[in-house]
Amino acid sequence: MPPAPFGCTYMNFTASHDGIGLRPAEGLLSDEQLQQMLDTMRKFGARISMRSKPDKSESPYEVNISLFEALKGTVKGEDDFQVQRFIASQVIMMSLEGIPAFYIHALFATPNDYEGLEATGHNRSINRKKWKYSELETRLNDINSVHGRVFSELKRLVGIRKMQPAFHPNATQYTLQLGPNILGIWRQSLQREQSIFAIVNLSDESRVLHLTDLNLIGNEKWVDLIEGTTLSDIYSEVMLKPYQCLWLSNQGEQA
Repeated sequence: MPPAPFGCTYMNFTASHDGIGLRPAEGLLSDEQLQQMLDTMRKFGARISMRSKPDKSESPYEVNISLFEALKGTVKGEDDFQVQRFIASQVIMMSLEGIPAFYIHALFATPNDYEGLEATGHNRSINRKKWKYSELETRLNDINSVHGRVFSELKRLVGIRKMQPAFHPNATQYTLQLGPNILGIWRQSLQREQSIFAIVNLSDESRVLHLTDLNLIGNEKWVDLIEGTTLSDIYSEVMLKPYQCLWLSNQGEQA
């Protein structure tokens, strides 16, 4: 994407009250890849909405599913990385140029609402659960629940993010080439004083990050804002756990 004109900004979001649109995937995913994804989403409880084409045939239009449920596994099936994978998806959103926006049910890690789906008969109702305030409050205050864990961690990450000049909506952004399993984004503040390297392991396996691929400046102190750890050697390697995220910065504060 081209940078937004100064004073204008992109708004980035990963989920909304509608389904996950499939039209943007056309030309990016092959028919086989798309079908594999749809089959996987169905296993995770999704409904697939269709659209009519000019030749009277139908094609998939959007996936109707809670984003939290959509990330409960991979094409290999469900696994134990649902929370980590979901948090990684939100870290990516928070790292991109622009302003991140959280759909309320993503913020709360709401599951698929099958009761709402049955009551309305509309596929989009699966991701429009109506919480009872008392029930939601109880779950969010329970750090052992997935709702409490996700909500607490997202609040913490937002608190860190809002103090970083390099996450200004118009701060410079470059995409790094770190291979197919690791996403890397470099953000630089408008005054060019702060750099943040947002690194996300996109896989369910541990991956090696070669710090030399980031071209870090040697005479500066580099800190992972997410974990609060300091890099002792910018020429070393970091073993990233499945879906682990880093915000490597030459300056900055933690919340």
